[in-house]
Amino acid sequence: MYRLALSSLALALAFGCQNASKLDHSTGTSTVRAARVVKQPAKLEFYVMSKCPYGVQVEQAVAPVLDKLGDNVDFHVAFIGQKQGDQLTSMHGPGEVTGDIAQLCAREIAPDKYVKMIDCQDKDPGHVDTNWQDCGKQVGIDTGAVKACMDSKGQQLLAASFAESDQRGATGSPTIYLNGKPYEGGRKPNDFLKAICNSYDGTKPADCNSIPAAIPVNATFFSDARCKECNIDRLEGQLASIFDGIKVKKVDYMSPEGKALYAELQKADPTFKTLPAILFDKSIDNDKDGKGQIARYLHPIGSYQSVALGGSFDPTAEICDNKVDDDGDGKTDCDQASCKEAMVCRPEIKKSLDLFVMSHCPYGTKAMLAVKDFSDAFGKDATVNIHYIGDNANGQLSSMHGPDEVTDDLREVCAIQHYGDNEKFLDFLACRSKDLKADWKDCTGKTGIDANVIQTCVDKEANTLLASSFDVSKKLAIAASPTFLLNNRETFNAQDAADIAAHYCKANPGLPACAKQLSGAAPTQAPGGGGAACGTN
Repeated sequence: MYRLALSSLALALAFGCQNASKLDHSTGTSTVRAARVVKQPAKLEFYVMSKCPYGVQVEQAVAPVLDKLGDNVDFHVAFIGQKQGDQLTSMHGPGEVTGDIAQLCAREIAPDKYVKMIDCQDKDPGHVDTNWQDCGKQVGIDTGAVKACMDSKGQQLLAASFAESDQRGATGSPTIYLNGKPYEGGRKPNDFLKAICNSYDGTKPADCNSIPAAIPVNATFFSDARCKECNIDRLEGQLASIFDGIKVKKVDYMSPEGKALYAELQKADPTFKTLPAILFDKSIDNDKDGKGQIARYLHPIGSYQSVALGGSFDPTAEICDNKVDDDGDGKTDCDQASCKEAMVCRPEIKKSLDLFVMSHCPYGTKAMLAVKDFSDAFGKDATVNIHYIGDNANGQLSSMHGPDEVTDDLREVCAIQHYGDNEKFLDFLACRSKDLKADWKDCTGKTGIDANVIQTCVDKEANTLLASSFDVSKKLAIAASPTFLLNNRETFNAQDAADIAAHYCKANPGLPACAKQLSGAAPTQAPGGGGAACGTN
């Protein structure tokens, strides 16, 4: 799978982050709930988090469709979260748990109106824990009965909902099923309408006869089969959720057509150099809605509109692991200077562990705490290095979770720079990871680190240090937080100290600490495997 290095569009596509557009005039929201006319209603299941923006978007998109099709759709919502003992938790905090419960109780009290209440709440999803009362009243739900339900059996309903989502394997919001099968269609209202209508046998609701025809849009997926990580085929389905009528043509650089296209693009824009790329011709202008959704990711190049993918593969340069002199300079693979930083060419460094992280990524903070436990257990038998994931655009540093994350990154690289002895910096990093909302200076006092040293570094050298750290992550094409690099040669993902130690001891057997029992479960992923992370990988 190609690592779309820190591309905002890649993240948007990967998680389905397109705006839910309104239905066309021909498919506008109806005011009367449609009676059942089909033999078997279509079963549509949503597994979501009530504050998740991606879940909210699909709820907003499907609401007018459900209103139109009425009893011809059996719609079901369940929520994603965790039950730890008697405690129910969800990714976006306690308010999301309350919002989930309110929506489940609204379904209990008014199964024919709760979708309208959710649609109303989704106009302000940050306050689903409180706006259910006004929204419930607006759509005619007895909010007193909803409150009584929340107080009496709300926790029980949500625990059952969490269990249902877990049984379904739904960990991402939204996870969608149509008639028991994973839904792979688009996420605009007309996409849902079309998919549901196509699922019926025989008689269909009248609104199924007025779905607008798809607008043809031509796209060229320009890549290079020699690049093992440049496969962007998965984006075809994601783009189809934006452009109903997309027609994809795939061109490989090594073909005569590919060489000609590369030359054409370089002539139009001499800065064009790397693949993969997605190129739209002028037909994209015909689908104004679709183009509008990705407009900020497009830039003109010749007669095309190119999508900013963040591709980093130079097809004219040496490929580091194919035993071929690709650029014709007499040097092959790792003998080429440009390959020295490639993963395959890196020298093995025994008893080393590198963590690539975003300081405000919830999975990253968990991994940072695990690394501290691991380091305490292994001591001098493990050299731990921390690197940060972000972007450097002409000196402007940015990271996925915003400016506050960059600010914390700057302080943390300063701790790494000035408190490397016995990896003391890990004390500060672990302290910050426990509570990002606390004053960072509290952690200097607790860990014996001088706040003045950190602040002076932030003022004078931190930008250069962080830019260098970002550069290491970029050169290794690591964009997911957390990612571990073992002995300088292979990557893996882990979330607790026991998992880290299991991978580490497999590559560095016989160390005394390998016999210790560290916190956490046994490893669930082999080296190179994936796991919960911020970013794409």
